[in-house]
Amino acid sequence: MKVLIVEDELFAQQALARMLERNFPDIEIGGVADSVQRTVDYLTTAEQYPDIIFMDVELSDGKCFEIFERTEVKCPVVMITAYDNYAINAFNAGSVDYLLKPINVADLTRAIERCRKRLSAEQPIDMSALRSALAGIGQPMQSYKQRHLLRYNDKIVMVETANIAYFYSEEGSTYLMTTTGERYLMDESLDVISKELNPARFFRISRSCIVSSISVGQVVKKMGNRLKLTLKPASNIDSFVSRAKTSDFMEWLEKCSM
Repeated sequence: MKVLIVEDELFAQQALARMLERNFPDIEIGGVADSVQRTVDYLTTAEQYPDIIFMDVELSDGKCFEIFERTEVKCPVVMITAYDNYAINAFNAGSVDYLLKPINVADLTRAIERCRKRLSAEQPIDMSALRSALAGIGQPMQSYKQRHLLRYNDKIVMVETANIAYFYSEEGSTYLMTTTGERYLMDESLDVISKELNPARFFRISRSCIVSSISVGQVVKKMGNRLKLTLKPASNIDSFVSRAKTSDFMEWLEKCSM
């Protein structure tokens, strides 16, 4: 399977190419472009059309959505961006996926699997929906916190948001739990923290707990339509989804598993 990487930063080009080559032996880098114009030239003259395009939003000569105005894109597109916003959520629910910088293998795997499914089903790209979603990228973007600086004894520890399992409050204090089981005391309340998190990855299940999609191990329905979660890593905290949020939580969880 051939891919085209559209990225104007040399380091980012090379990093993505290495990640693809190391983790997906059936994928071949068919080409690299660093601008809108060079991407259009490649797509209109390539002897073999790419199967997937990994496309950064901001290129050296403009926004990537100009590519779709200049030429027809005939394969799945995975957007790459340093920000997350509602337009990108539209990609997630529609015809394309996205990778949030810094790219991790789990997100890359998810994106490629979605592309494989589309290619095997030979589903056409909905260009009108794509253009509509792309148009939103030209608008101001809402950024979410990518890392948290925390005090731990006499040290300052940096925790990447991608490595956070959940947040919870207990006896008036707020804690962060990492995916590897480290617990850190935080200065901010859950109300403040929830506003800084990407809602596509985190969900506040109750007044005392915010979970990431990767931390949800099992969901059990209890009496009164309440949901009990088994979290990873394991914890003794109250992990019930409040009744009022049950429907929204299940919808969020379903989108996370796509």
